[in-house]
Amino acid sequence: MHNVGEKPGKGKYCCTDCNWSVTLDDDDDRLPPCGNCGKGQDTTYQRC
Repeated sequence: MHNVGEKPGKGKYCCTDCNWSVTLDDDDDRLPPCGNCGKGQDTTYQRC
């Protein structure tokens, strides 16, 4: 799992609370707070 602000690398990641997905296009992109459930800094993601 990855937290908001981490740089996990290119790929598609899903919020572990609501399954909303975000795609990172660059290895330097950081994971944002969830745009769906609004968990903010408490958001965790996993590859989906």
